[in-house]
Amino acid sequence: MIRHSLLLLSPLVLLAACSTPHERRIANDNFEYLKQDNRQKIKVPDGLKAPAQSREYQIPELGPNAPTDLLGEDLQVLSPALVLPMVTGSHIEEGQRNATVYFDQVDDSQPLDTSVWGSLISYFEQQGIGVDSFDKEEGTLVTDWMLMETEVDSGWFDWTTTERSVGKRFEFKLDVKPHGRTAALKVRLKDYLETVGDKTRSASELNDDAIRRNEVDILNQVIGHYQQQLQVADIRKVRKIREGMNMAMGTNAKGEPAFVVEGDYDIAWTRMQLVLRKLGFNVKDLDKTAGLLFVSYEGGESSWWDGLWGDDEGLPLDKQEYRLRMTRVDNNKVAITFMDNDSNNLSETLLSGIFQPFSDTMAANNLDI
Repeated sequence: MIRHSLLLLSPLVLLAACSTPHERRIANDNFEYLKQDNRQKIKVPDGLKAPAQSREYQIPELGPNAPTDLLGEDLQVLSPALVLPMVTGSHIEEGQRNATVYFDQVDDSQPLDTSVWGSLISYFEQQGIGVDSFDKEEGTLVTDWMLMETEVDSGWFDWTTTERSVGKRFEFKLDVKPHGRTAALKVRLKDYLETVGDKTRSASELNDDAIRRNEVDILNQVIGHYQQQLQVADIRKVRKIREGMNMAMGTNAKGEPAFVVEGDYDIAWTRMQLVLRKLGFNVKDLDKTAGLLFVSYEGGESSWWDGLWGDDEGLPLDKQEYRLRMTRVDNNKVAITFMDNDSNNLSETLLSGIFQPFSDTMAANNLDI
């Protein structure tokens, strides 16, 4: 009995597996409804009332711009193409027909347009897609032809295959708001040429849904690549933050006493907050653009062992509020200036007294995040 069941099921599996790409995009049935005439309204003789009719299943009238030729095999039964805003700080606007995604500035390490264009070009390089033209000032990029060749099965009754070649070109447009912290990336199908056997189809023969599907598909691939790049960058950044950084006594750009850290400003900015927390400071407010940290000293982290040996006094600082200013000295050094709550610089003597704990903690590996 089991053998017979398998034999009966196998043709069904075969039929399902051998459907063509076109058949998988249309309804699974015949299209006899196309041969039917429209139902005529009931004619009521004079002097009689028309019977009551329910409007529950009445098909609404077509709008003036509705396509009337999408019937039978020309009507594709597919889920709508949706833009997926997966990047942190990205979003879409409901009801927008164009393939568009909006990005908000979440990382101040580089301008938003530089970040978006860099990710877009990186995606093309990874996929081996050429760039026909790029004008950053105008905010436009046009790709070269993207070619894809596949074999199309003719159907379950015919074991032959036909070569299918599709070429596409897209235009990307990046509109940046005047403040530079929000940008809209739009994509438009510029050219399309599909060849199946001896038949060809151009962009002018595609309906609006097919055009949007092509545009949304490439845009989602670009968004996915952008998000993957950000995740990789975040992992690398966390690793760098956990690595020790060398610190020395020195001066800032004004010649005032300061701690000088060797390393990238963004990494030093985040790591300094970890060092402050480790040494008993509470970061109350911060402004990365101005390089300011507003902190209060609460005392060092003490333990039972420290108390036993009388070493729980922490830093030689009054428990009060302080300010720190972090500035770039050059491409690979950051100066940290300590001030009291009135923005007066701490003395060089006081800085020398707290330097060693700061230096040791800054140089420690695997600092807790």
